[in-house]
Amino acid sequence: MFGKEKRPDPDHIEVSIGPLTTFRGYLKADGTVRIEGIVEAGEIIATGNVIITQEARVHAQIEAAAVSVAGAFQGKIVADRVELLAGSKVWGDLHVRSFLLDEGGFFSGNLYMQGESPKPPFPPDTLPPLEETPVEEEEAEENNE
Repeated sequence: MFGKEKRPDPDHIEVSIGPLTTFRGYLKADGTVRIEGIVEAGEIIATGNVIITQEARVHAQIEAAAVSVAGAFQGKIVADRVELLAGSKVWGDLHVRSFLLDEGGFFSGNLYMQGESPKPPFPPDTLPPLEETPVEEEEAEENNE
């Protein structure tokens, strides 16, 4: 009876926090969470997506399949994919497999790419050392000519 119920479609909006709503606390949802209001000191865990609309202000820790931000967010996000859309403002730590920052989006914080690390294009011990030429010396030489 309990274990045989089918889980909801992760793209189906299961929870909506409206524009006139302030939420504080812990929220766990099977499906997608849409936030249009204010989330203060919250923790959100969703099997689907978390959508933070343009009017939303969120201070939380979020774990989800994907997170799309158009409003303001401060906190930590752990997700397979994070999209910061034009007009978004994000401060915090992002732990992601895939990251998108649209032109006009703002991000200040740490980005941690999860998954297998790609190999560098050149093995480190095969490259010659980079020559360091101080900019001040180049400018002084140009001015003396």
